[in-house]
Amino acid sequence: MGMVAQIICVGTELLLGDVVNTNAAEIARTLARLGIGVYHQSVVGDNPERLSQELDDAFSRCDLVLLTGGLGPTYDDLTKQTVARWFGKSLVLDREEERTLRGFFEKLGYKMTENNLQQAMMPEGCTVLKNPYGTAPGCIIEGKGKAAVLMPGPPREMRPMLEGPVCDWLQKRTDSVFLSRTLNFFGIGESTLESRVREEISHMENPTVAPYAKPGEVQLRITARAPDEDACRAMIAPVEAELREKFGKYCYGADYHSLQEAVVDGFRTRGLHLAAAESCTGGLVASRIVEIPGASEMFAYGAVTYSDEAKQRMLGVSAETLRLHTAVSAETAAEMARGVRALAGADVGVATTGYAGPGGEQVGLVYAAAATADETIVRELHLARGRADDRDQIRLLASSWALRLALMAADGDKRLIETKER
Repeated sequence: MGMVAQIICVGTELLLGDVVNTNAAEIARTLARLGIGVYHQSVVGDNPERLSQELDDAFSRCDLVLLTGGLGPTYDDLTKQTVARWFGKSLVLDREEERTLRGFFEKLGYKMTENNLQQAMMPEGCTVLKNPYGTAPGCIIEGKGKAAVLMPGPPREMRPMLEGPVCDWLQKRTDSVFLSRTLNFFGIGESTLESRVREEISHMENPTVAPYAKPGEVQLRITARAPDEDACRAMIAPVEAELREKFGKYCYGADYHSLQEAVVDGFRTRGLHLAAAESCTGGLVASRIVEIPGASEMFAYGAVTYSDEAKQRMLGVSAETLRLHTAVSAETAAEMARGVRALAGADVGVATTGYAGPGGEQVGLVYAAAATADETIVRELHLARGRADDRDQIRLLASSWALRLALMAADGDKRLIETKER
């Protein structure tokens, strides 16, 4: 069995929800890449007794604990003192860190208050971890056959320390690495996808395949363990190929954090431009696209045409189409997509129109469309799930379908059009 670690994040602000705990995810991903298992994570407030108890529990099941937070100069920054006490070590003044601290404040033109010296007090015999982005250094304490890695709480300070000296220290203590490849799927439910691959993945030990669900999306994460990353990739490749063979029409890419990231990357890679016309989604398609860095290189135009008059005046939807088929129809969605594409001079235009609710017999009926110079794809969607939050969920799913159709249009791929989402 390989090395196993626990992550402890310290800070009452984390417990209260005032600060989102991104450090735990960052550390877990890094440990996985190094082949170190993480079976427990915890958050503890700024209380030495509770932290000491958490250390007892953590070291009862693993030999390595990584902690963030509580290394600052204030009265409630007690992580270093508490962990040092657990190891039976005293705190001593590190003269080099003291000079670094005083130099930091002199450079800013401030007089350093003496409570800041607390940050230069280090557990005897520890490995000091420099912090070029803040005033609180980290450290590694070893003893009793155990080790604790202490890092500052602010992510901009923690991340460089983790990726630099901490990774170097850990790499020398592990003989294998983990590597993951995540396949992104849209248009198929988690239970459906999992049921179709359950028999194969239930018997797999290395690599493993695990499903993860997001709103409207599913991910299959393939994880391999081997002596190096090249060996991991060789183990992952045939599993990925088999999954793509079985579920290729639903797979929109690999290792993307979101559908909009795949759209921005896909259009930029191809040198294409996208425009969006939105009714029921009210600008959500455009908003999701511009969340992604680099969107300015591929997103040409966005229009929220909520009224029939706006659809006609801005997009050129014909009055006859609206009269015969209404604003919520395949015909209107198609004309909206073609209209915004022409208006923006884009390669692909997408559109959404539908009933987001909460009232009405047809709530959840949405049409999403994508148009290129040669053809138009239209998708009829039935997105209501009978929950109180359906309006937001319908808008989110409708925007996701518009993004997925944009990718399909860019690829000339129409394989998903033969089915209906219900």
